[in-house]
Amino acid sequence: MTNSETNAAHDRYAAFRHSSFTRYWLARFFGSFAAQIISVSVGWQIYDLTRDPFYLGIVGLVQFAPALLLVLVTGAAADRFGRRMIMGLSLFLELLCAALLLLLTLWHWFTPGLVFVILAGFGIGRAFLGPASSSLVVNLVPAETFSNAVSWNSSAWQIATIVGPVAGGLLYGVSPVAAYGVASAMLLIAALSTYAIPKPAQHSLNEKRSLQTLLAGFHYIWREKVVLGAISLDLFAVLLGGAVALLPVYARDILQLGPWGLGMLRAAPGIGAIVTAVWLTGHPIRDHAGIMMFAFVALFGLLTVMFGVSEIAWLSIVLLALMGAADMISVYIRETLLQLWTPDHVRGRVNAVNMVFVGASNELGEFRAGVMASLIGTIPAVVFGGVGTVAVAGLWAYWFPQLRKARNLQGRT
Repeated sequence: MTNSETNAAHDRYAAFRHSSFTRYWLARFFGSFAAQIISVSVGWQIYDLTRDPFYLGIVGLVQFAPALLLVLVTGAAADRFGRRMIMGLSLFLELLCAALLLLLTLWHWFTPGLVFVILAGFGIGRAFLGPASSSLVVNLVPAETFSNAVSWNSSAWQIATIVGPVAGGLLYGVSPVAAYGVASAMLLIAALSTYAIPKPAQHSLNEKRSLQTLLAGFHYIWREKVVLGAISLDLFAVLLGGAVALLPVYARDILQLGPWGLGMLRAAPGIGAIVTAVWLTGHPIRDHAGIMMFAFVALFGLLTVMFGVSEIAWLSIVLLALMGAADMISVYIRETLLQLWTPDHVRGRVNAVNMVFVGASNELGEFRAGVMASLIGTIPAVVFGGVGTVAVAGLWAYWFPQLRKARNLQGRT
């Protein structure tokens, strides 16, 4: 290890020594924060208007569907064209959608049909933003600093995920206009910060446009067992281990905490993840990355089981925070391996597939938990999911020995 690599490994703020990453981080933070404000505000306003929870499901569906339907296009665009340009254009599209929601509110034209069309446009922006932004970060910092950048990048998303809904609820309490106005301002800052990034180097191949080119991300994932193992591990671990959808049941019927308690339960995993992400910036994982990843996925499953059977409020909150911490470490390792293992010319397409897998695992995980809870009860459903996650960690460690044997997070091992 060279002196520069050693210094980077011990420098908590190594990624921010590069101005390009600082601007990127600001864009990612403000963009994610604005998305959370919009999501909460639209949900509140739609429900106030219709009093029908069915529409709340449509709100999530129309935002996720573009990522699934456009998976072959969004990744290819991130590999063929400038990722900074796509990220900036995506944020401007989200800004346009936020501004339209603001105008509909001001003009009293806020109807479900018009809102769903605008949210579909917002979903298209997010569909292109995901692969481009995930692929861009590796072009902004040297390899020895990338794991530090992943930690800070994750913290930006986690902070926005926790604080954003709270801010959205408070702003909506003032007025919907305030909520959409602040979100629009944040998206403008995010877009301008993106274009303030100096044009980074991006390695792309002169590939002919064909079905094979569009499917290159799928082909690469299937061929490279480390990448396949990392992506599929996340898919099945989250699919089985997700208990977030059932937290209202725990808050009301099991722990008897009420609405404020539900807020504490929802915030606990994110708080654990943020603390861990900040800790990882100064204590990067230097060896046995593959084994540690499987160990923390298994720990996440074990903690899920313990949470499932807990009937003590403070213990349940602590367990959720520990679940968030364990998940953060496994995500940190998976994302770093995924980005550094994947060649730059196909990174966008691989990230597009990964984004769909992550989104599908979250959506299907909530569906799995809800269906099982209705069939066998809430506690058995959560316990079953936790045991399943532990089993997945063991099976994947056996089926993907290359992933298990991955040592460091500086590139191919």
